[in-house]
Amino acid sequence: MDLISIKRKYRNKRNTIISIFLLIILLVLLIIVREKCLNIRYEKIYLSYIKLIEQAKIQEQKIVEQKESERLAKLPQLTEVGKNNLANIYKTESKKVFLTFDDGPSKKVTTPILDILKQENIKATFFLLGSRVELYPEIVKRQYEEGHYLASHGYSHKYSQIYASPQSVLDEYNNSITAIRNAIGEQEYNPHLFRFPGGYTGGKYALIKEQASIILEQNGILNIDWNAITADSVGAETAEQFIAELDKTVPKFNSVVVLMHDAGNKSATAEALPEIIKYFRERGFEFENFYSIIK
Repeated sequence: MDLISIKRKYRNKRNTIISIFLLIILLVLLIIVREKCLNIRYEKIYLSYIKLIEQAKIQEQKIVEQKESERLAKLPQLTEVGKNNLANIYKTESKKVFLTFDDGPSKKVTTPILDILKQENIKATFFLLGSRVELYPEIVKRQYEEGHYLASHGYSHKYSQIYASPQSVLDEYNNSITAIRNAIGEQEYNPHLFRFPGGYTGGKYALIKEQASIILEQNGILNIDWNAITADSVGAETAEQFIAELDKTVPKFNSVVVLMHDAGNKSATAEALPEIIKYFRERGFEFENFYSIIK
């Protein structure tokens, strides 16, 4: 092999080595660039993921705050405004009606009443018996969740027990509220509202009621009767009879508190309720419950 061939061979070998070396460097650079690109991509993905988590936490917090706000809004707060509202409930210029039901709940009557009220988008007030609440907690929970006002009608509805003393009236209230709280799962609930079984005015236990009302008020509990009845507790059984009773007093007032009952033997009340609602709507009344009063 001559010298020229040797030099050419050496030069080719050297060029090959340089080419391989350059190729390796290029590959390394490509790998580095790729890694950097991947890192940037992964970083963007990671940052996006972190942002999504933060947004989810913010949304979750908003939901928690909204639920807490809704929970607090359903906890009656007795203020001087509320006391004044109740004291002047029958002295309003606007026409409003409060549908109230005593002696419940009962599965046979309260459930269809709730169905009708939901269909008509009306919120009522239920003066509950604690002993009945313990029998049908699921109905009471539904009443609460659907925005009805849950007040106390005592625990037993046994007059000799309720009116044994002024203190026993307060005990009946407290026992009924304990039952309501357990049913709705809200231990802070207090309606600050009581309806004396048999009504506040007159009767055999008038003096006890008068003394009890003072004790109740000292404990932040007001009482309310009614100024219109359907007479469902004294023999009226048809919508026509209920309307006839309402006509005796409703025309005299702009603000009406209607006494009805949802005990298990008052199916006629549930059956007549659509006609009662129609009666008030035709006369321009707006339906309210005591959330608009106790605030």
